[in-house]
Amino acid sequence: MTIKDLKEGQSATICTVGGDGALRQHFLDMGVIPGIEVKLIKYAPMGDPLEIRIHDYELTLRLADAEQIEVSDKKSDEDEHRKDNKKDKALVEHPGLGEGGKYHVKADEHPLPKDEILTFALVGNQNCGKTTLFNQLTGSNQHVGNFPGVTVDRKEGMIKGYPDTRVTDLPGVYSLSPYSSEEIVTRQFVFDEKPKGIINIVDATNIERNLYLTMQLMELDIPMVLALNMMDEVRENGGSIRINQLECMLGIPVIPISAIKNQGVDELIEHAVHVARYQERPGRQDFCDPEDHGGSVHRCLHGIMHLIEDHAENAGIPVRFAAAKVAEGDAEMEKSLHLEQNETEMIEHIVSQMEEERGIDRAAAIADMRFDFIQRICRQTVVKPAESKERIRSRKIDAVLTGKYTAIPTFILIMGAVFFLTFNVIGAVLQNLLEKGIDYLTAQMDQLLTAWSVNPVLHSLVIDGIFKGVGSVLSFLPIIVVLFLFLSLLEDSGYMARVAFVMDKPLRKIGLSGRSIVPMLVGFGCTVPGIMASRTLPSERDRKMTILLTPFMSCSAKLPIYAFFAAAFFPKFKALVMVGLYVVGILTGILVALIIRKTLFKGEAVPFVMELPNYRMPALKNVLQLLWEKAKDFLQRAFTVIFVATIVIWFLQSFDLHFNLTADSQNSILAVVAGLIAPVFAPLGFGDWRISTALISGFMAKESVVSTLSVLTGSMDVIHKILTPASALSLLIFCLLYTPCVAAVSSVKRELGSKWALVVVVGQCVVAWIMAALVYAICLCF
Repeated sequence: MTIKDLKEGQSATICTVGGDGALRQHFLDMGVIPGIEVKLIKYAPMGDPLEIRIHDYELTLRLADAEQIEVSDKKSDEDEHRKDNKKDKALVEHPGLGEGGKYHVKADEHPLPKDEILTFALVGNQNCGKTTLFNQLTGSNQHVGNFPGVTVDRKEGMIKGYPDTRVTDLPGVYSLSPYSSEEIVTRQFVFDEKPKGIINIVDATNIERNLYLTMQLMELDIPMVLALNMMDEVRENGGSIRINQLECMLGIPVIPISAIKNQGVDELIEHAVHVARYQERPGRQDFCDPEDHGGSVHRCLHGIMHLIEDHAENAGIPVRFAAAKVAEGDAEMEKSLHLEQNETEMIEHIVSQMEEERGIDRAAAIADMRFDFIQRICRQTVVKPAESKERIRSRKIDAVLTGKYTAIPTFILIMGAVFFLTFNVIGAVLQNLLEKGIDYLTAQMDQLLTAWSVNPVLHSLVIDGIFKGVGSVLSFLPIIVVLFLFLSLLEDSGYMARVAFVMDKPLRKIGLSGRSIVPMLVGFGCTVPGIMASRTLPSERDRKMTILLTPFMSCSAKLPIYAFFAAAFFPKFKALVMVGLYVVGILTGILVALIIRKTLFKGEAVPFVMELPNYRMPALKNVLQLLWEKAKDFLQRAFTVIFVATIVIWFLQSFDLHFNLTADSQNSILAVVAGLIAPVFAPLGFGDWRISTALISGFMAKESVVSTLSVLTGSMDVIHKILTPASALSLLIFCLLYTPCVAAVSSVKRELGSKWALVVVVGQCVVAWIMAALVYAICLCF
């Protein structure tokens, strides 16, 4: 039978792992190997995907992929051989947080020059606390979240107190076998940049899965230290780790830390700087057990090492790492080594002999060798609690949040509550207070300028241009901050990963993976980080589709537009109109997805393989930090892009083509230029040049649509004269769907290139025009 045939709560032993290519290798790297016990936890509410437990962590995969993994309800001899962790359940003493033990290393005779910059790569699995540790090491304030793949790009910083260091926070990876774009970024950095040291952060609560990457890093023969993170949780749950013995078996320094509490980090820094300065390389790179299975894998790897030693040296690749990758069948590695045909044929003979003796294929044999070594280490050094408090808590919460009948209603309720509290309660109250403050300051400044008899032109610039323009945008800061607050809480808690699990099947109907839901949800806050978050998607096809669809998720920068027009034309239905706009954006995105799936992006979505993290209480520091960053970003735009745009627009609407001050804005430079574009919008009900100008300014920053219109009209009465409720609704639909801001378009260009950026600009304008025309026509019928 296969994993698909198991019932919820049923356990079985993996017999074979089917499939081929990068996905199969990814499964093997995640620990899905023959002889290991797997337990089916649950199916998603819609029946697909499913969640399994393996190596003491939860993993999701689709039914189609689960069908390729054969299992047996019989315990294998290998599984019994490995599951021998019950010999010593007594708690053992281990060094405290920050205290290292004893280890054997290979050190160079001479340390690096004191003026040489020590470069470090911070490497670890996804969601193991890497970015938190980076912030502690450098004093940086990078965003931290409880979702796999929060770090999607390289970030660099200097270690506090060590000006001659530079540490790079790399995207989280499970192995050095490239599967997704972030894994490629990490592998290329380590190979090409050749850091002087590696800081490998490991989740101590899930040490078996994390050590797989550690072994591959050790094979690179680069000085490294192991940061054993979340040791506070291990101890609180009654577990323990023998640090000294773990160091001896690995041959590298192991430092127990708690990154979130900043415990043990100073000791980690000292060890990292020391091993990098003195180039103390790992004391162990051979993880084979010559006695196990007749030593077939051991002989295979060492035979390949002898054959490729000169090629690996010429390519600058450690021979042990190269041999393991060649044995796995890594095509990129074989290409890098430039092997002769006779050498390739000889390697194939060696590997075939190993496969025959071992009884499993090459990739599975190498993965099994590594996990066998990991389990030997864990049997001797790790005492695990029966079940952690975090896991028990997560299981209880998941009974509701991912339950068969409760998951979808709960998701709708949560998102509904987020929007209701943002637009009607917390955000609305704070917005009203800020508006009153801005109005008071504007009135005071107006009186002051009048009392000083300031030149009328300058008076108009300050009051009509700056205060009314920028002030009208600033009043929406509370709504944007509150929305980001809720999105940050959902991400930090671990709920976002569950949303991806629950929504995978419906998203697959439009050609996407469940993981695409996260960039899209982030896009509700800001399109730019939403586009960047798409880098965590392992498929290029899924990544492109997600990037093209994310701008349809209404970003918080459009909130000032919605609130402004909804209050002006639909005061009794303000909340309904605003929520309706979000729904229209989502439905339009789905429609566009269905169209491009049949045309530009034919094929199926990438397999859904993702680890589900335990629920955690959102860290107050992380949440406040994110809110400050978003507020600061908004204020910077308000006093830079929007400020400049407001002044430019004031100037263009205050002077005519001969640069004379004009009393009638219809004779202004702006009226002439915008008048050329206005006829395009006439069929939509807003063919006035002032509306056209506001939409053009929205290309720079969506918030400036409101500030521009405030400057050009001067009062709400004028807006009511140039717009009807029908044309106002049409305008709202157009603002919802038309081209995102310059920053978002730049992000698309950076991720996909100029061609796709142009597609976004033109495509969304066309979609927005068509939808707005439909809405206007429908409104006129009623």
